[in-house]
Amino acid sequence: MSRFGRVAVLFGGTSAEREVSLRSGTAVLNALQQSGVDAYAFDPKSQPLAELAASKPDRVFIVLHGRGGEDGSMQGALQLLGLPYTGSKVLGSALAMDKIRCKWLFQAQGIATADFRVLRSVPEATTALLAELGGKVMVKPASEGSSIGMSMADNVAALQAAVAEALRFDQDVLVERWIQGRELTVAVLGEQVLPIIEMRTPHTFYDYQAKYQADTTEYLCPAPIDAALTERVQQLAWQAFTAVGATGWGRVDFMLDQQGEPYVLEVNTVPGMTEKSLVPMAAKAAGLSFSELVLQVLAQTGQDGL
Repeated sequence: MSRFGRVAVLFGGTSAEREVSLRSGTAVLNALQQSGVDAYAFDPKSQPLAELAASKPDRVFIVLHGRGGEDGSMQGALQLLGLPYTGSKVLGSALAMDKIRCKWLFQAQGIATADFRVLRSVPEATTALLAELGGKVMVKPASEGSSIGMSMADNVAALQAAVAEALRFDQDVLVERWIQGRELTVAVLGEQVLPIIEMRTPHTFYDYQAKYQADTTEYLCPAPIDAALTERVQQLAWQAFTAVGATGWGRVDFMLDQQGEPYVLEVNTVPGMTEKSLVPMAAKAAGLSFSELVLQVLAQTGQDGL
C-alpha cells in the first residue's frame, strides 16, 4: 500500500450532511488503515486547509457530503494546492450538486427526467402550478443531498409549506412532478456500472429517515427487473453521469414509473459510505468488499492529473 503514500481522509465539514459524512468518513478511514494505507483524518470544520497543505498528503480521499465538499469548492481548493483527490473534478462536482442545472442538462441531452418548475419564493397562487405538474409534486432544495429539505405536496397548503421548508436550505427550489413507481439507484466505479439496487420503504419516499435511521427499508440488489430494462437503466446511468462531467465514482438515482419507464432524478458525486449506504451494497453484489471498493476509489486519484 506504500504506492498511495500518505492519504488525508476529508470528512465532517460544515454542511447539513455533516453527521452522515462523519459516519462515512470514519468507515473509509478505518478501511484504509486496516488495509495498510497510511491514512489520517481531516475535518475542515475545525482544521484550516493551510493545515492540510502543511501535512503534505500524497492523496486526498474526499468523503464530504453536500456544500463545501461535494459542490466543487473543495475540489477547486485542492486543485490550487496541487493535491490529487478522489472523485469528480470541479465542474462535474458543481454541476451534479445543482439539481436544477442538472435537469436542464438532462433535457438538452434527451435523458428522461420528470417535468419541473423552479421557484425562489413561496407562491401565492399554486393551484395552476400543481395542475401543470399532475397534481402531486416533490419539492427539493436545489443543492442539498440526503433528502434534506425534501417534501411531497398534493394540495396548495402543503406545497406552500414544502417550498418554505426547502427555502430554509437554498434560495432556489425545484418543484418536480411526482412519479409513482419504484425507486432505483445505480453506482458507478471508474468506467464500471455496478448492479442496480431497488429501495422499498413504507415511507412516502426514500427520505432521510428511511436512508439512515429506519430498519424498515428493504434493499434488493440486483434489482428484480428484466435484463433488457437493466441494461437500459445502466446505460442511462452512465449517460447521466458523464453528461454532468462526473468521474471516478458516484451514484445515479432513478424513478421507474408504473409503465416501466425510467427517469433520472440526480447524480451524486460523493455518495454515502456508511453501513447502510448504497454504493458499498452494489459493490458487494459485484464481488467487491468494502475495503476493495475504497482502494479502487483511491487508486483512481491522480490518473487524469489532479
